[in-house]
Amino acid sequence: MDRLNQFLGTGLRRRLLISAGIVTVLLLVAVSPVGTGVLRSLALVDEPRPEPSAIIPPSPTHSPFDRRTGPRLILPSPTEDGLPSPQPTPTPGQQQGKSWVIAAAGDIACKPGEGGGGECQHAATANVIERLQPDAVLPLGDTQYDGALRDFQRSYDPTWGRFKQITHPAIGNHEYDNGGHGYFAYFGDQAGRPGAGFYSFDLGGWHLIALNSNCERVGGCHRGSPQERWLRNDLKKHSKRCTLAYWHHPRFSSGVEHGSEGAVGAFWEALYDYGADVVLAGHEHNYERFAPQTPGGRLDRRKGIRQFVVGTGGKSLYEFGRAMPNSEVRNGSTYGVLRLALSRSSYQWRFVPARGSFTDSGRDRCH
Repeated sequence: MDRLNQFLGTGLRRRLLISAGIVTVLLLVAVSPVGTGVLRSLALVDEPRPEPSAIIPPSPTHSPFDRRTGPRLILPSPTEDGLPSPQPTPTPGQQQGKSWVIAAAGDIACKPGEGGGGECQHAATANVIERLQPDAVLPLGDTQYDGALRDFQRSYDPTWGRFKQITHPAIGNHEYDNGGHGYFAYFGDQAGRPGAGFYSFDLGGWHLIALNSNCERVGGCHRGSPQERWLRNDLKKHSKRCTLAYWHHPRFSSGVEHGSEGAVGAFWEALYDYGADVVLAGHEHNYERFAPQTPGGRLDRRKGIRQFVVGTGGKSLYEFGRAMPNSEVRNGSTYGVLRLALSRSSYQWRFVPARGSFTDSGRDRCH
């Protein structure tokens, strides 16, 4: 019996010593990095779970804007070296839903020192443009009376010249009072080739064409003339769905001071043949909007060209005579600017007065 108690006592002490040794080893292992990983794999140490990410990568099949869920980011696909592939820089008009705003009017700046009697409101119309914050400004001829460079610098430049960097002018008849030298010197390359004064450019999904309607100065405007041939070639080379052309003398006008200018009929024929949408003009110092028309002045809502006469830039205002066929809106008492918002397949217009309450607005689709 004494031997049994001795054996049990010895065995109990042995087991206690072994247990104490195991605990010591486990504690030593737990404080080491390797040991921590071992214990985690044995689920002996609790590991905090990561919080769910607040940014969920978008599905690569979604477009940049999903009408159901709003904006989504398209992640660039990696190249073979593991770096993101370069993404193309959008060109004007590629931004989804972008409308390009232009401000247009003609017959603008008086000679320095002139004014009174309600005329010479070019500073007021320039303030309209300032409020509109357009992408482009289109002066529709007679930008400066009487066209000398010093007059441009003293009258046009402090007003409409504030937007010179985004200006694409068309030349009028009063610029030629000085032989056109002041006009081409002031605008430089923005006015096209000196002596020619016609050119084109793209704005978003639109092709814009500035023409010189002072036909006797450029070898005529008739079919087969140098400018008309250039126009047809330009239209043929450009495949934009929407086209806007502008010059000084209106093809159609209900005004009594100058009226319609038949000499530019070949321009209208070329534009009509190639599906142009809008024509802007000045010369008559008033505002008039026409329904879409053929070159002969017949209503054509399927393929016709809509013309706006916007001779309201500030110099003076003229009255109307009898309304021409397809003339939809007329005003001869308000200075102001035409605002056009050009979208990919449509356009919106709004006449914005410098003073007063007259306005005109609407929208239409390109052909």
